[in-house]
Amino acid sequence: MAAPNRPVYLDNHATTPLDPRVLAAMRPWWEENFANPASVEHALGRAAEAAVEEARAQVAGLIGAEAREIVFTSGATEANNLAIKGAARFAAAQGDGRKRIITLATEHKCVLESVRALAAEGFEPVVLPVGPDGLLDLDRLRAALAEAPTLLVSVMAVNNEIGVIQDLAAIGALAKEAGALFHTDAAQGAGRIPLDVEAIRADLLSLSGHKIYGPKGIGALYVRRRPRVRLAPLFSGGGQERGLRSGTLPTPLAVGFGEAARIAAAEGALDAGRIAGQRDRFLAALRAAVPGLALNGHPERRVAGNLNLTFPGPVSAQAIMAAAPAVCVSTGSACSSAEVEPSYVLRAIGLPEERARATLRIGIGRFTSPADVDRAAAALAAAWRQALSEASRDAAE
Repeated sequence: MAAPNRPVYLDNHATTPLDPRVLAAMRPWWEENFANPASVEHALGRAAEAAVEEARAQVAGLIGAEAREIVFTSGATEANNLAIKGAARFAAAQGDGRKRIITLATEHKCVLESVRALAAEGFEPVVLPVGPDGLLDLDRLRAALAEAPTLLVSVMAVNNEIGVIQDLAAIGALAKEAGALFHTDAAQGAGRIPLDVEAIRADLLSLSGHKIYGPKGIGALYVRRRPRVRLAPLFSGGGQERGLRSGTLPTPLAVGFGEAARIAAAEGALDAGRIAGQRDRFLAALRAAVPGLALNGHPERRVAGNLNLTFPGPVSAQAIMAAAPAVCVSTGSACSSAEVEPSYVLRAIGLPEERARATLRIGIGRFTSPADVDRAAAALAAAWRQALSEASRDAAE
């Protein structure tokens, strides 16, 4: 719970606070054993290597994978780039004639930009629309797969702005039927929904440490071994991580990521139930105070902590946030927050520009208390009334 003089943090899609148990697990690898995990010639190096491998197994356990299928990266952005560009470039080098890469208009920017960048290398980007609820129409995907041989389908598990959960099992099955690889950006899904790489038939899956109450600066890419998925590395170096991601592994970050994954695997269902209760409490309070408040995205097929809300009247999200400095929320993806244009995700689900500009993303998390959501709902309602009054006064002048 936030202290009375501290802002209420409701931006858990941008990043989550570090779980104290994660910090405790990391601390010895900064203070006591700082050895390079590749320095296996001595005892401290071997101990660091063993800690990294334990963390690898913990991350694998969160998604039903084998430890040796986990490649550590700097985060989900790097993992997404490695999955998409690595798969495409390896296939092209082997003379594979498939050039089509299918993704969604609501994907994270790093996925969309990776797919679009490959157009300059002769690949065919296909960006499918979603429905007003944010979900993919499976018939659209089926038709796109039938149009031309497809190398890769990339669809995120949970949208980072509107929180909707895609039908990964059905998407994976369609990709397999068409002979395509299936990649999912699961940064927002891991720890929030059950994920099993076999059940969804994923070939590649991206993860991020700081989205599951772990440290920033580390993520992972699951790379299927059977049947083996081959990737071209993004950069050259010492050949760490099976030659796919060179560079010295940060032992403390890996250990923290592993501990965060272990906690998420053990407590994810309990977390989701508690967070859903806080979400419902917050939404009920805000709806009572703000008539006409609209929820974006499918009302049921969404993660427990997400609310993407459009406020009524001639107001802007920026004005509401300015009037409620004690509440930490956002207008969308942290990676795109500096952009002047309204969220491309909201535009993709058909929200008019004016309404998109009046929309806030709420991210409730593991450490959000009932007092936090009550305080935040009251503050945002008061901020909306203030913004509405100021907009009306400006219009009258």
